[in-house]
Amino acid sequence: MTAIGFDRHDHTACIAEAMQTAEDMCARDKLQFTPVRRRVLELLLQDHRALGAYDILERLAAEGMGAQPPVAYRALDFLVKHGLAHRIERLNAYAACTYLDHDHVPAFLICRACKTVAEAETGLEQGRLGRAAEAAQFIIERIVVEAEGLCPACAEAA
Repeated sequence: MTAIGFDRHDHTACIAEAMQTAEDMCARDKLQFTPVRRRVLELLLQDHRALGAYDILERLAAEGMGAQPPVAYRALDFLVKHGLAHRIERLNAYAACTYLDHDHVPAFLICRACKTVAEAETGLEQGRLGRAAEAAQFIIERIVVEAEGLCPACAEAA
């Protein structure tokens, strides 16, 4: 399992690569990647932190892109529906998907101190839940895995 979000990396390249992948996916699937949707994804990519809809709306309003809640919610719904972002249930917030190039079962590692969110890629077939579902002939349609703790920087500071 790998996690993206806590390690040091070229964040400018990270954002550029994710935006290009998102643009390519939308073009391939004939989806409208509007300026508001694009900007919301950029906001989610900025710090590897989950943002609430009202945090996003505040930033959009400051940039003159809309001040009504439906503006943010519609963009977020689009991003989640098409796998460009995930809803973090624990935080009632959203984070950009860091594994845009393939389907996966995401797991989120949430730092309780700095609120950084790392997305780890997991495989359903590797875990006990997947084996239990298979044995019960149950078809899993959605999984949310979230863990709260301390990121390496906050753990070191503590």
